[in-house]
Amino acid sequence: MSLWEYANPKKFMQLSAGVLPWVGGLTAVCLIVGLVWGFFLTPDDFRQGSTVKIIFLHVPSAMMAINAWVMMLVASLIWLIRRHHVSALAAKAAAPVGLTFTAIALVTGALWGQPMWGTWWAWDPRLTAFLILALFYLGYIALWQAVEDPDTAADLTAVLCMVGSVFAVLSRYAVKFWNQGLHQDSTILKVGEKDPIAPAFYVPLVVCIAGFVLLFVLLVLMRTRTEIRARRLSALLARERLA
Repeated sequence: MSLWEYANPKKFMQLSAGVLPWVGGLTAVCLIVGLVWGFFLTPDDFRQGSTVKIIFLHVPSAMMAINAWVMMLVASLIWLIRRHHVSALAAKAAAPVGLTFTAIALVTGALWGQPMWGTWWAWDPRLTAFLILALFYLGYIALWQAVEDPDTAADLTAVLCMVGSVFAVLSRYAVKFWNQGLHQDSTILKVGEKDPIAPAFYVPLVVCIAGFVLLFVLLVLMRTRTEIRARRLSALLARERLA
């Protein structure tokens, strides 16, 4: 059995139908446990007070905003190389989800930054790259809507996805590239190093991240199934017009 068999729309629909209930259940458990634990059962930070609890929304959404674009890039490359329609539709399905995560990250970042930095926004390298990434999401979605031929739209958006990947990388590593700006470097993977996240916050944060990852998978599977049905409906309507 080959992994590429699931690029067949029929097999993808069968597999996803069986997986969705399990992914949905795990998503609900992780999000409920992580958010309740994070917002109601963790102490206030000695410096930031209760404001620090925005971390349970901001960090997972920011991580998924970047990783959603990476997933779109991989799916787009598969489309360009192997011409599997399911991969192109999966990339299309992921874009609105990624844009939503990006918007959540930007809004929660502003809410967190105002009391900590004294400003809602700063042209920090990481923040600026993240804003540009959001604009690429909007452009990607608009390009799909603007081009009538699905295969042409998939080709053009795949190229756009490769260009936008530069800003996805900058959103993650801008602090390392430019040692300036207000936004700190990532600390979630630095347990044991200087200034790590306290265990009281780290564990529920990991649970929240797992919940956001599962939520992304759930929404992309659901939206991909919808895109496949819409493609089938369009094909049937086209045949009827020709008949």
